[in-house]
Amino acid sequence: QNYLDNFWPDLKAAHELFDSIVQARRERESESQENHGKEYPEHLPVEILEAGIKSGRYLQGTLNVNKHRAQLEAFVRLQGFGSKDTG
Repeated sequence: QNYLDNFWPDLKAAHELFDSIVQARRERESESQENHGKEYPEHLPVEILEAGIKSGRYLQGTLNVNKHRAQLEAFVRLQGFGSKDTG
C-alpha cells in the first residue's frame, strides 16, 4: 500500500487491484477461521468416516501423487494390504 501511495498515486487500476487482493485475502482468512484452520471443508464428519472404516464400508489409505505429472499420475496405497495392492 505504501509503495503504491508513494510511487504510483495516480495509477487507479493498481490501487483497485491491491484493494481487491486485500479483500480476497480477508475473506479467505475468515473462511479458514470458520473451518478451524482447514483449507477445505470436510465432506463427511470424522465420526461417520471412522464408523465407515470400522464397518468396512470405507477404506483408509495414502494418496501418492507424482510430483512431475501431478495431473496425470496418482495412486492410493491401502492400509492393511500388501505393497503391490494399490487402487
